Amino acid sequence: MLVTYYAPDLKKVKDMFKKLYVLMLLGAALACKASPNHRPIGPMVKVDGSNNLQPDAQQATVCRYVAQLISQYNYKMVELNDSISKVVFDRYIKELDDNHNYLLASDLQDFGKYKTVLDDDLKDGNLNDVFYIFNVYQKRYNDRIRYSIAQIDKKFDFTSNETFTFDRDSLPFFASQNESDKVWGERVKYDLLNLKLTGNDMAKNKETLKKRYQNLLDQSNKLNNQDVFQIFMDAFTNAIDPHTNYFNPANAANFNIEMSRSLEGIGATLGVVNDYVTITTIVPGGPADKSKELSPDDRIVGVAQGKEGEFQNVIGWRIENAIALIRGTKGTTVRLQVLPKGSNISAKPKVVEMVREKIILKDQSAKEEIRTYNSNGKTVKIGVISIPAFYIDYNDYKSGNPNYKSTTRDVKLILDTLKKANVDGVVIDLRENGGGSLMEAIDLSGLFIKTGPVVQVRDAQDKTEVDNDEDPSVSWSGPMAIVVDRFSASASEIFAGAMQDYGRALIIGTQTYGKGTVQNAIDLDKVIKPSALEKLTQSGSASGKKNIVSTGSQTKYGQLNLTIAKFYRISGNSTQHKGVTPDVKFPSLIPMNKYGEDTEPSALPFDIIAKSDYTKVGDFSSVAPQLQKLHDQRMSTSDSYKYLEEDIADFQKHETEKTVSLNEQTLKTERDADEQKTFDRDNKKRVALGLQPLAKGQTKPKHEDLDFLKIEAGQILTDYINLGGKYSSNTVPAGQQ
Repeated sequence: MLVTYYAPDLKKVKDMFKKLYVLMLLGAALACKASPNHRPIGPMVKVDGSNNLQPDAQQATVCRYVAQLISQYNYKMVELNDSISKVVFDRYIKELDDNHNYLLASDLQDFGKYKTVLDDDLKDGNLNDVFYIFNVYQKRYNDRIRYSIAQIDKKFDFTSNETFTFDRDSLPFFASQNESDKVWGERVKYDLLNLKLTGNDMAKNKETLKKRYQNLLDQSNKLNNQDVFQIFMDAFTNAIDPHTNYFNPANAANFNIEMSRSLEGIGATLGVVNDYVTITTIVPGGPADKSKELSPDDRIVGVAQGKEGEFQNVIGWRIENAIALIRGTKGTTVRLQVLPKGSNISAKPKVVEMVREKIILKDQSAKEEIRTYNSNGKTVKIGVISIPAFYIDYNDYKSGNPNYKSTTRDVKLILDTLKKANVDGVVIDLRENGGGSLMEAIDLSGLFIKTGPVVQVRDAQDKTEVDNDEDPSVSWSGPMAIVVDRFSASASEIFAGAMQDYGRALIIGTQTYGKGTVQNAIDLDKVIKPSALEKLTQSGSASGKKNIVSTGSQTKYGQLNLTIAKFYRISGNSTQHKGVTPDVKFPSLIPMNKYGEDTEPSALPFDIIAKSDYTKVGDFSSVAPQLQKLHDQRMSTSDSYKYLEEDIADFQKHETEKTVSLNEQTLKTERDADEQKTFDRDNKKRVALGLQPLAKGQTKPKHEDLDFLKIEAGQILTDYINLGGKYSSNTVPAGQQ
């Protein structure tokens, strides 16, 4: 998740954001009037073959407010005009049919009339055009799946030398229905051929494929207007900049769970199996675990709120809608109707009553391990701390709970453990850490320096403020390295950049993502005042239907993460586009030309501002070349490194492939060769790391670590320790170690 949450309750309120906060709290600044030259909103155009989904009044209101918030308060101050409308249109079509599998060229010609009106639609809250486009897309999608089902019973010749083009994103949309039929006929043949290569008989394969296609059709028919609205709002916000995002209520709840690494509910992971909401895992110590009445593979068929609430049947529901009913405020009661694993679907479900609690997602929190290295006859112990994100339970923090969940608090406890174990150095693993809380990036930096600036923030009015670590205590002052990759972004780049600028840590890995923008999470419930019509609709009295009311953690209108500023390193360099450059470099498995801020068309540019007033505590400029040389020497004779380079080469080769053979023998030969090559290389990797090779079909032991780069990062830090640390000075007063 490449979003930085800029928490408004930092130690001092930022003057640059005061105006925005007041507007959000009062909800009074946005009149959300229709644009002066708006077109009248007529009835929806029906599309036969689709579910004719329609927008509702609430979505129209959200659309208007989001459009005005973005146009007035986004860092780029983008005017919503015809030029932006064309970008939004292109992104919306791409969101729907990125691979050009469904829509016809004639559809695109029909949609052309909307290219320059979407900006007006956004200002007016007119979603009819957007939903019409989606309904045409759904018609084409459903038609293609039904066509595929009808083709399955045909007789296919798997000896011909045909090919199937699976990657069509650079090809034009289908010129005719006949062209579409031809490609989809090839796809059915390919899917059947895949099943045939597993060894099952053709009758069973056809039945399997029919079920698979029917499931796709069923999922399409479960799409609702919230899904359409989310897709379009993604297209709109990403046309402005890559990190301004609107989240509908369900997605907002999931985003905030990810940010806090906690949720309020029963402590169970859910999935859908054959239309049944099914328990997949149970969190130890949570209400589901304590009840002793729930197990993995149990099916939930009904949900009721409180001790007396009416049960709502959830069979066939989409998983996020069922979860919204099951989650809720801690201390409240939920009752579930459950069919235990193995019971008949006609059996009477048992009722399980639980009181919701706060669930801490420990598996998604910072973790530690200790690795031992033997170098020059001496043993070196390296503590490795893996940080998946910069998380904070902001509600707990704001309420004054001293035990709130956060990255910094977790890492501080880990460092205490590592010091007791007498480690010689610490490696912080930030690979695939997409960021999170800016406040946490600042506080985490404070664990490794006494006091001083950590990051600079500049707003749209070019006002710059500096965020400082003001806590003089240091949790770890010994040798330290930070491992990054292309997916290390945002808060990860703030922390890594600050440690590099101070000379406090050696940066190892690949160039980072390059996200140097700041987002503020706006709860739209605090901004939007529903109209009388919306209140009527939401109460259910307008339709006479009883509304489903969730006691979960979802908002009513969703959340807008709005880009309001850029952050800069204390050296003055922005991380935007360029990210953080490592001191010791690794090759990248992640394609640098496909992922990263510099690949985003709407991304803000790189620039430089004045440096902050700070004092370096170390300098790796002299030792880094020696460490790189020692690393390169090891890699020149390392089998693990050779296999890594082979993996990268294979990945790049497969990235260029767009077609696949429909000849059974050819495909089988290619696939068998690829599988054998992968199997052999995986075993070679194991042997290179001192592990036993696996036999065909043998399951890899749990908790087995094949992370060669993490091992090498510890070795590089060991090299630095063996050099005596004479090239940097990380001295702190006695007693702070």
